[in-house]
Amino acid sequence: MFDFDQYLGFLAFLGILTLGFWLMIFLTAFVIPYWITGSLLEKRKLKKEAKLKEEK
Repeated sequence: MFDFDQYLGFLAFLGILTLGFWLMIFLTAFVIPYWITGSLLEKRKLKKEAKLKEEK
């Protein structure tokens, strides 16, 4: 059936696949929205500063 080496290889494959899956979930659920929100807030802040500078 399976040798011990093949079994370890299969477990390593499953571990890497699982880590990749959870990394992808983490990226799509937290990191990317955080990045987009920060970028939009920074843009809004810069526009507000430019508007205040223009009024003076």
